[in-house]
Amino acid sequence: MRHVISLMHMSLDGFVAGPNGEMDWIRIDDEIFSYVDRFIDSADTAFYGPKTFGMMESHWPKVLRDPQASGHQLVHARWYERAEKLVFSRELDMLDNKHVKLVRQNLASEVAELKQRPGKNIVILGSPGLVQSFSKLVLIDEFVITINPVILGGGIPMFKGIDLRIGLHLAGSTQFKSGVIGAHYIRRELVSA
Repeated sequence: MRHVISLMHMSLDGFVAGPNGEMDWIRIDDEIFSYVDRFIDSADTAFYGPKTFGMMESHWPKVLRDPQASGHQLVHARWYERAEKLVFSRELDMLDNKHVKLVRQNLASEVAELKQRPGKNIVILGSPGLVQSFSKLVLIDEFVITINPVILGGGIPMFKGIDLRIGLHLAGSTQFKSGVIGAHYIRRELVSA
């Protein structure tokens, strides 16, 4: 069965963006890109919230047309172009992109059906609101978190309003030269099964 994997940058105090949505505190370099790419390469489908999808859609297609693009940027742009993309939103009525599916309701059944299909894993890239909604429904199988050495003191939390306990198993951790720590967690019941 395919796994749903959340990939997220987080501050030491649990925020994924600052009070005004700022992400200038995130440390990212080739070493961290290589770590995250292992999980992205294991997937062929991506889930997004509408805001994160808008950011991705305004950036990655342009990279493919940029003759100066190389390295991680180009590799990820090619992956983004090939990946099946689903946007989850109750507010949107439609998307401008006919190659992207909009899911407005029946979140749990849609995800369950996709997990049963043949293929690679499914990733949630960023999208903190979606991660919170999926966590409440226990739809995320793995969390890959790059913990940045900064305390923001406020902002958008990674986990909010989750009123149940989700046991996790640490599958691996990596310390990067930048001081960032990569932590890979798998839901405990998936490890012991």
